[in-house]
Amino acid sequence: MSTRIPLPYSPKIIQLFKKPKNLGPIEDADVVENAGSPACGDMIKIYLKISRKENKDIVEKASFESYGCAANIAAASILTDIIAGKSLEEAWKVTWKQISDELGGLPAIKYHCSILAVGALKRAIRAYYKKVNEHPEWLPENLTIEEKQTMEEEEMLERYYKAMKQLTPQTSQQQQIQ
Repeated sequence: MSTRIPLPYSPKIIQLFKKPKNLGPIEDADVVENAGSPACGDMIKIYLKISRKENKDIVEKASFESYGCAANIAAASILTDIIAGKSLEEAWKVTWKQISDELGGLPAIKYHCSILAVGALKRAIRAYYKKVNEHPEWLPENLTIEEKQTMEEEEMLERYYKAMKQLTPQTSQQQQIQ
Protein backbone atom coordinates (compact mmCIF):
# COMPACT_ATOMS: atom_id res chain seq x y z
CA MET A 1 0.00 0.00 0.00
CA SER A 2 1.35 3.41 -0.97
CA THR A 3 1.86 6.02 1.71
CA ARG A 4 1.93 8.82 -0.84
CA ILE A 5 -0.79 11.44 -0.61
CA PRO A 6 -2.11 12.65 -3.99
CA LEU A 7 -1.30 16.27 -4.73
CA PRO A 8 -4.21 18.70 -5.08
CA TYR A 9 -3.68 19.68 -8.72
CA SER A 10 -6.07 22.16 -10.31
CA PRO A 11 -8.14 21.12 -13.33
CA LYS A 12 -5.92 23.40 -15.48
CA ILE A 13 -2.78 21.50 -14.45
CA ILE A 14 -4.41 18.16 -15.23
CA GLN A 15 -5.68 19.46 -18.59
CA LEU A 16 -2.23 20.76 -19.65
CA PHE A 17 -0.53 17.61 -18.40
CA LYS A 18 -2.82 15.44 -20.52
CA LYS A 19 -2.74 17.77 -23.57
CA PRO A 20 0.22 20.14 -23.31
CA LYS A 21 0.39 23.07 -25.70
CA ASN A 22 3.53 23.96 -27.65
CA LEU A 23 5.23 20.65 -26.91
CA GLY A 24 8.29 19.66 -28.91
CA PRO A 25 11.36 21.27 -30.41
CA ILE A 26 11.40 24.14 -32.87
CA GLU A 27 13.84 23.03 -35.57
CA ASP A 28 14.87 26.58 -36.52
CA ALA A 29 14.82 28.05 -33.01
CA ASP A 30 16.94 31.12 -32.45
CA VAL A 31 17.75 30.00 -28.94
CA VAL A 32 17.36 26.86 -26.81
CA GLU A 33 17.99 26.80 -23.07
CA ASN A 34 17.08 24.59 -20.15
CA ALA A 35 16.71 24.57 -16.42
CA GLY A 36 16.38 21.77 -13.95
CA SER A 37 18.23 18.82 -12.62
CA PRO A 38 18.67 15.46 -14.31
CA ALA A 39 19.15 14.02 -10.83
CA CYS A 40 15.54 14.66 -9.77
CA GLY A 41 14.01 14.52 -13.20
CA ASP A 42 12.43 17.95 -13.36
CA MET A 43 13.94 19.42 -16.52
CA ILE A 44 12.54 22.01 -18.90
CA LYS A 45 14.05 22.87 -22.27
CA ILE A 46 12.62 25.97 -23.90
CA TYR A 47 12.82 26.86 -27.59
CA LEU A 48 12.28 30.39 -28.85
CA LYS A 49 11.86 31.62 -32.42
CA ILE A 50 12.39 35.38 -32.33
CA SER A 51 11.76 38.04 -34.94
CA ARG A 52 12.58 41.73 -34.89
CA LYS A 53 9.62 44.03 -35.58
CA GLU A 54 9.64 47.78 -35.15
CA ASN A 55 12.87 47.65 -33.13
CA LYS A 56 11.44 45.04 -30.77
CA ASP A 57 12.39 41.40 -30.46
CA ILE A 58 9.17 39.38 -30.52
CA VAL A 59 8.62 35.77 -29.47
CA GLU A 60 7.26 34.50 -32.76
CA LYS A 61 7.02 30.96 -31.47
CA ALA A 62 7.78 29.24 -28.16
CA SER A 63 7.81 25.55 -27.33
CA PHE A 64 9.23 23.22 -24.74
CA GLU A 65 10.32 19.73 -23.88
CA SER A 66 9.97 18.48 -20.35
CA TYR A 67 11.13 15.59 -18.31
CA GLY A 68 9.15 15.78 -15.14
CA CYS A 69 5.87 15.68 -13.32
CA ALA A 70 2.45 17.04 -14.23
CA ALA A 71 3.22 20.42 -12.65
CA ASN A 72 6.49 20.68 -14.58
CA ILE A 73 4.79 19.99 -17.91
CA ALA A 74 1.86 22.30 -17.15
CA ALA A 75 4.16 25.15 -16.04
CA ALA A 76 6.23 24.96 -19.23
CA SER A 77 3.10 24.69 -21.37
CA ILE A 78 1.37 27.72 -19.85
CA LEU A 79 4.62 29.73 -19.98
CA THR A 80 5.00 29.17 -23.73
CA ASP A 81 1.36 30.18 -24.22
CA ILE A 82 1.81 33.38 -22.19
CA ILE A 83 4.95 34.59 -23.98
CA ALA A 84 3.97 33.80 -27.58
CA GLY A 85 3.58 37.07 -29.47
CA LYS A 86 5.11 39.16 -26.69
CA SER A 87 8.30 41.18 -26.88
CA LEU A 88 11.30 39.72 -25.08
CA GLU A 89 11.05 42.64 -22.66
CA GLU A 90 7.45 41.66 -21.81
CA ALA A 91 8.40 37.97 -21.61
CA TRP A 92 11.23 38.85 -19.24
CA LYS A 93 8.68 40.22 -16.75
CA VAL A 94 6.80 36.90 -16.39
CA THR A 95 7.15 35.56 -12.85
CA TRP A 96 6.90 32.10 -11.33
CA LYS A 97 3.96 33.36 -9.26
CA GLN A 98 2.15 34.42 -12.43
CA ILE A 99 2.70 30.94 -13.87
CA SER A 100 1.35 29.35 -10.68
CA ASP A 101 -1.69 31.65 -10.68
CA GLU A 102 -2.43 30.93 -14.36
CA LEU A 103 -2.43 27.23 -13.49
CA GLY A 104 -5.00 27.74 -10.74
CA GLY A 105 -2.31 27.46 -8.07
CA LEU A 106 0.46 24.97 -7.52
CA PRO A 107 0.92 22.94 -4.35
CA ALA A 108 3.77 24.54 -2.37
CA ILE A 109 5.95 21.48 -2.92
CA LYS A 110 5.64 22.09 -6.69
CA TYR A 111 6.51 25.81 -6.80
CA HIS A 112 9.92 24.80 -8.10
CA CYS A 113 8.29 23.74 -11.38
CA SER A 114 7.21 27.31 -12.17
CA ILE A 115 10.56 28.62 -10.92
CA LEU A 116 12.37 26.30 -13.35
CA ALA A 117 10.11 27.31 -16.26
CA VAL A 118 10.76 31.02 -15.69
CA GLY A 119 14.45 30.29 -15.11
CA ALA A 120 14.71 28.54 -18.48
CA LEU A 121 12.97 31.51 -20.14
CA LYS A 122 15.31 34.05 -18.57
CA ARG A 123 18.33 31.96 -19.58
CA ALA A 124 17.00 31.82 -23.14
CA ILE A 125 16.52 35.59 -23.28
CA ARG A 126 20.02 36.21 -21.96
CA ALA A 127 21.46 33.64 -24.39
CA TYR A 128 19.66 35.27 -27.31
CA TYR A 129 21.12 38.69 -26.57
CA LYS A 130 24.56 37.20 -26.06
CA LYS A 131 24.23 35.44 -29.43
CA VAL A 132 23.28 38.66 -31.24
CA ASN A 133 25.88 40.59 -29.23
CA GLU A 134 23.41 43.12 -27.82
CA HIS A 135 22.37 44.16 -24.34
CA PRO A 136 19.08 46.08 -24.16
CA GLU A 137 18.89 48.61 -21.35
CA TRP A 138 15.91 46.81 -19.74
CA LEU A 139 17.93 43.58 -19.31
CA PRO A 140 19.66 43.61 -15.90
CA GLU A 141 23.42 43.14 -15.84
CA ASN A 142 23.24 40.95 -12.74
CA LEU A 143 21.15 37.86 -12.17
CA THR A 144 17.60 38.51 -10.97
CA ILE A 145 15.98 36.88 -7.97
CA GLU A 146 14.20 34.37 -10.25
CA GLU A 147 17.49 33.42 -11.92
CA LYS A 148 19.16 32.97 -8.54
CA GLN A 149 16.18 30.91 -7.35
CA THR A 150 16.56 28.64 -10.38
CA MET A 151 20.25 28.13 -9.69
CA GLU A 152 19.54 27.46 -6.00
CA GLU A 153 16.84 24.94 -6.94
CA GLU A 154 19.23 23.14 -9.27
CA GLU A 155 22.06 23.11 -6.72
CA MET A 156 19.77 21.97 -3.90
CA LEU A 157 18.34 19.15 -6.03
CA GLU A 158 21.81 18.03 -7.09
CA ARG A 159 23.02 17.96 -3.45
CA TYR A 160 19.90 16.15 -2.27
CA TYR A 161 20.01 13.44 -4.91
CA LYS A 162 23.76 13.04 -4.57
CA ALA A 163 23.27 12.46 -0.84
CA MET A 164 20.43 10.02 -1.51
CA LYS A 165 22.57 8.13 -4.00
CA GLN A 166 25.34 7.83 -1.44
CA LEU A 167 22.90 6.47 1.13
CA THR A 168 21.40 3.86 -1.20
CA PRO A 169 24.46 1.54 -1.48
CA GLN A 170 24.98 1.70 2.27
CA THR A 171 21.36 0.76 2.90
CA SER A 172 21.67 -2.15 0.45
CA GLN A 173 24.81 -3.41 2.18
CA GLN A 174 23.08 -3.25 5.58
CA GLN A 175 20.15 -5.26 4.23
CA GLN A 176 22.49 -7.93 2.84
CA ILE A 177 24.18 -8.32 6.26
CA GLN A 178 20.84 -8.96 7.97
